[in-house]
Amino acid sequence: MKARSLVMLGTKKGAFVLESMDGRRTWKSSGPHFKGTSIFHVTFDPRTRKMFATVDNYIKGPTIAISRDLGRTWKEGKKPPRFPKSSEWSVKQVWHIEPGVEEETDVVYCGVDPAALFRSEDGGESWALNEGLYNQETRKKWNPGAGGLCLHSVLVDPRDPDTMHVAISSVGILKTTDGGESWSFKNGNLRADFFPNKYPEYGQCPHHLVRHPSRPDVIYQQNHCGQYRSDDNGETWVEIFGNLPSRFGFPIAVDYNDPKRIYVAPEESGEARVPPDGRFLVWGSDDEGRRWTALSGGLPKRSFYNVYREGMDTDEEDPSGVYVGTGTGQLYFSRGGAKWTLVADGLPPIFSVSAASA
Repeated sequence: MKARSLVMLGTKKGAFVLESMDGRRTWKSSGPHFKGTSIFHVTFDPRTRKMFATVDNYIKGPTIAISRDLGRTWKEGKKPPRFPKSSEWSVKQVWHIEPGVEEETDVVYCGVDPAALFRSEDGGESWALNEGLYNQETRKKWNPGAGGLCLHSVLVDPRDPDTMHVAISSVGILKTTDGGESWSFKNGNLRADFFPNKYPEYGQCPHHLVRHPSRPDVIYQQNHCGQYRSDDNGETWVEIFGNLPSRFGFPIAVDYNDPKRIYVAPEESGEARVPPDGRFLVWGSDDEGRRWTALSGGLPKRSFYNVYREGMDTDEEDPSGVYVGTGTGQLYFSRGGAKWTLVADGLPPIFSVSAASA
C-alpha cells in the first residue's frame, strides 16, 4: 500500500487538505472547508486518525471541529472550550490543538486566547479548563503580545503525560510535572530586549516550540528575541542564533528523521516584519543550531513573504519533507531543504501548516 502524505492548512478563509499518493510528486486538494472562516490550526491525530480544526465562528464563538474521514466531512464538537460563568474572561480564539500521549487515545489539549489550557478526555467533543494554569499566581500581571495573550504551543512529554510545557505571548514558557496542578516559569537565559531588565522571570515572548519524538529532552524555540535550544526538557535554554541574519521570526521546525536538523524563517525585526534584505529564505542547521545555511534553491530572488508561527512543518517520510506556508498564500515544499517547489499559490493567508502520513 502506498504511503498517503497529508498536508493540512489553516488559512484566513477556511481549511485546505492536500493529499499525495505518489511520493509527494503530485497533490490533490480539497477545500476550503469552513469557507470564509479563519482557521488558525488544523492537525492530524495518528492515534485515532481524526483531524481537528480550530474554527473562528463569528456567530457561535470559537470552537473545534472534528473530521473522521481525512478532511472530507467535518462536525463541530458537542461542547467547545469555554471559561466558567464565574470568570471575567471569554474565549477569543482557539490557537492550537495537541494530541495527548499514545496511551491516552481520547485525550487532546488546546490553547486559547486569553491564555488558558483546556483538556478533552472524549476525543475533542467537550473541554475542561486547566484550573492550575488559570489560577497561576502571577496571572493578573500577564500582558498580551501583538497577537494577543495567546497560548499557542503545547508540548506533552511522550514519556510522561503529567509533564507538559506551554508557551504564551507575551508571558513565556511554563512547565508542569504534576498533570497541570501547578505551573512554574522556565525562562532562564531567554532574552526580553523590550524590557529594561532583559532577563526577567517572565514577560518574554516565545513564538513557537517544537520537540523531536526520539529525543524528547531536546526542545527548540523561536522567540521574539532569538532562537534557543533546551537539552534538559525545558529547564534551561541556550541561544542558537549563530550566523542567522536576524533573531526575530515566528516558525521553527525539526526534521522528523534527524533531531539535530532544524529550520527557521527569519524576519528583519519585530518592527519591520519583512525578510532580511528583501528576500525570503528558509535557514537550516544540521548541528542543533550551531551553524546555519540559507536554503535558497527554488525560492524567488526578490520576495517579501512572511510565515506565521504555525506556518512550517516536516513530514515523516525519508527524506523528510519540509513545508512552508506564507502570509500571502504560497505553499512551498522541499525534500530536506535542498530545493523548493511551489505546491500551491493564490490561497488565502496561511496561518498553519501540518504534515502527516496516514
